[in-house]
Amino acid sequence: MTSTTGTACPHCGWPDGAEPFQVLSRHSTAAGHTVWTRCGCGSLQMRVVDGRGARVVSRSRPAQAQSSSASR
Repeated sequence: MTSTTGTACPHCGWPDGAEPFQVLSRHSTAAGHTVWTRCGCGSLQMRVVDGRGARVVSRSRPAQAQSSSASR
């Protein structure tokens, strides 16, 4: 996973402050919450929500699409 300080997904340009495509899980921490999300492009993101707000602190590359010929 790649650490990020940007304000948009480097893979598709979706703004980090916008609603995530899919929320996968939420976990309470001593300082706030950790939220795992998936961007519309498929990138897995870890967001931290605390007194400073919400921010993406880590993200993966989008999953590689599998070709239909690979499953034959």
